Formats: sequence, structure tokens, C-alpha cells
Amino acid sequence: MTAQAHGDAIEQAWRDLVATARRTAAEGLVVGTSGNVSVRVDGDVVLVTPSGVPYDRLGPGDVLGVGLDGERVIGSGVPTSELPLHLALYRATGARAVVHTHAVHATAVSTLVSELPPVHYMTAALGGPVRVAPYALYGTAELARNMLAALRDRTACLLANHGTVAHGDTLDQAYDRTAQLEWMCRLWLTASSVPGRTPALLSESQLADAAGRLRDYGRRPPDAPPA
Repeated sequence: MTAQAHGDAIEQAWRDLVATARRTAAEGLVVGTSGNVSVRVDGDVVLVTPSGVPYDRLGPGDVLGVGLDGERVIGSGVPTSELPLHLALYRATGARAVVHTHAVHATAVSTLVSELPPVHYMTAALGGPVRVAPYALYGTAELARNMLAALRDRTACLLANHGTVAHGDTLDQAYDRTAQLEWMCRLWLTASSVPGRTPALLSESQLADAAGRLRDYGRRPPDAPPA
């Protein structure tokens, strides 16, 4: 990749990151400067939101990038305090984008159970029932380790008394998984609040059937006529 192409890729990725970060705030998944977003570009460069800067104040000149070792390679800002969490996920998986939020319903669920009960078939889209990583202080290696264990074979998890983490091949995919998780948590809390009733849960076979169907969701059949 030429230097110009590399610069263009970084510029576009930063615009996408800022747009995603602002979306988490606009849609109520974070408050103030809580939560953080990152995206991996050109192999070992990770663009990440800076610490303590409101998303609506971020612009092209605020681009901030680090290597997988955490050393800053682009910009002069201070990376989010959750940088260890993001880097651990990139080093351990094929993730290309990570969204971390303090979504209200998801955080509430993280204080009640060790795993989000499978109340909806979209559970399958996240790899199965969403686990809750045991609590650890934010920004620590312990939290990163707990998160990785909870994310085994999953694309999202809850962090106990803290929030959510979701990853994907793109920022849009990571964000969508975050939003789906918050919605499912809200659904379970709503259903669980009905006096004298217990939510019906999906079985492993039902989730497996849903996973098979979801793999083809949005794909055009090979012989389909042009849209």
C-alpha cells in the first residue's frame, strides 16, 4: 500500500470511528465520555477514541492510533483507559472493530445473572447465550482476561457491574451487535418483571436452527435475478 493510500485508509477509518462513537451517545448507549470505540487498520494499527473527550468534539485532527503493543503511532492524544481491553481482543481474535458501552439495560442485567437467558433467537447471532465477565477494575489486565474468557466462541459479552463489549469485522457490525445485546437485555428485564410469570427460553436446538438461518440472512441466492 502506498503512503497516500495508507493515509486515505486511516482518514476514512477515523471518520467511521467518530461516527460510530457519536452514535453510541446519540442512541443512549453511553453517557458523557463513558464507553469507547476502536478499529484496526492496515494490520497492526488500531485507531481508538481518546480519553475524556466528548465525541461531539472529535474531528479529523484528533486521530489517534496505537500499535498492538500499545505504543502511540498516530496523533498526540491520550488513548482511552480501556486500551488494554481493546488490544487484548485484537491480539486474541480476528476482530477488526470493537465497541464498548455502558448501556443501561445490559449493565443492569450484568448485576443479576452470570449469563443472559436466551429469550430471543438473536442470541444465536452473537454465538450463543451471552456470558457475563466477572467484575474487575476498569482499565486493568484482569478485566481484559475476564472479557476474553466470556467472549470465547462469542461476538459480545457483558462486563459485570460495568457494561458491554462487542466486536466484528466492521464498525457497523460491532455496533449492531452492541445494539442487539442491549435490546435483548431490555427484553429479558421487561419479561422478568411480570409478577408470577417466568420468561420462556429457547433451547439449544432452537438456537442452532436460528444460527443456521441467520448465516444466510441478507445473502442473495446464486441464481437470484438482479434486484
